[in-house]
Amino acid sequence: MANTASDGQIDYIEFSTGDLAATKQFYASVFGWKFEDYGPDYTSFHDGRLAGGFARQPAIHSNGALVVVYAKGLEAMERRVRDAGGTIVKDIFSFPGGRRFHITDPSGNELAVWSDE
Repeated sequence: MANTASDGQIDYIEFSTGDLAATKQFYASVFGWKFEDYGPDYTSFHDGRLAGGFARQPAIHSNGALVVVYAKGLEAMERRVRDAGGTIVKDIFSFPGGRRFHITDPSGNELAVWSDE
């Protein structure tokens, strides 16, 4: 049976990674995501609302899609990203509706973190 309530909505996000262990450690320590492994080359994550996965790949293709993560305290989240080994690629800036910054994870995937505060 199809789930028509989620028709046209983002249901799952998948990234490439060269190092599953480093990727899991980064996202668990920064955002608190939970992981479930499916063999040695794939892990899925759940952030409490949205699910996705990381597939080990020989070549990483970053910037395929920009995933945006919400944070109540932008500066505190920026410190957590740095402490976990992430790279800030775009410093905090204002935009209509809030502020955000961009990061790359240990595999080079770019994400944005935003807040309406």
